[in-house]
Amino acid sequence: MSDSAPQGDHRWIALFLEAQAAELNAARNTLLAYGRDLRALSDWLAARGGSLARATRADIEGWLIAAEAEGLARATRARRLSAARQLFRFAHAEGWRADDPAQRIAGPGKARALPATLSHAEVDALLDAAGRHGRSAADRARDTCLMQVLYATGLRVSELVSLPVAAARGDPAMLLVTGKGGRERMVPLSPPARAATAGWLAQRDAAEDAARARGRPASRWLFPSRGSAGHLTRQGFHALVKDLAVAAGVSPAKVTPHALRHAFATHLLEGGADLRAIQTLLGHADISTTEIYTHVLEERLRALVETHHPLARGTGRQGGQPPAGPFRAVSPRDT
Repeated sequence: MSDSAPQGDHRWIALFLEAQAAELNAARNTLLAYGRDLRALSDWLAARGGSLARATRADIEGWLIAAEAEGLARATRARRLSAARQLFRFAHAEGWRADDPAQRIAGPGKARALPATLSHAEVDALLDAAGRHGRSAADRARDTCLMQVLYATGLRVSELVSLPVAAARGDPAMLLVTGKGGRERMVPLSPPARAATAGWLAQRDAAEDAARARGRPASRWLFPSRGSAGHLTRQGFHALVKDLAVAAGVSPAKVTPHALRHAFATHLLEGGADLRAIQTLLGHADISTTEIYTHVLEERLRALVETHHPLARGTGRQGGQPPAGPFRAVSPRDT
């Protein structure tokens, strides 16, 4: 270990996270994930008499093998390795270590699972439930605004719940959103989303005026809350969406804020939207992230054909021959 290296794993992690926040403008949730993963590595090393300063490639590989033995998902293990790689790359660049022990470690990779999505009918049922479900008119207005804006824009849940109220003033046709890494983008609001936003602002502002009259400061958030964040939390919205799913008669297991984001992208693609436009609307840095929605659409089209095509259903057979697999083979006599 270099003489200039900080003492103790906790200082390594703290200084690394500070640099990620200051130099790369890393998102808060990203920093929290890095911190958890790196503390897990530090604890694993300490239990074996090691430290970040003395860790070898074999140590890091052993940590990843132990994570697999614990049953951690491949995506979790890939994220852990990514955190370790970035820490040791940073430590090497800062001169804390003479080597980078994580540089050549091959990761488990990420499974390319297709994202869950919702049908048009299911989304309509959820939007309808938002207007009916709730203890008060204000709750119903807020819930309707949340759901309409989410489905109209495909925002990440963290982007939605932390929208500043100033972004919604003046009946805007577009919202300015700050996404991952502090990147800004403009997203259009549909007419129903604009109407829902105007309805919620009327309720919100009336409640804010009453709160100010009692000496409470005004909130800068579109969806204010009394919690420490000052606005509706991701967890609170997740619970709300589950309640709306029950009210809508849609399985709560398949309804999450992220599923609505997926529905936004998939339904746009079904309608003929350009993949680059969807990438911009979703705030994806890489088009390859957006391309997974083409596979979602392909899967849905395949399922549609297998459900409704007469040969797939086993009808329309000729000569009494059963179909081979989901579709029977076509012989020269059939053409």
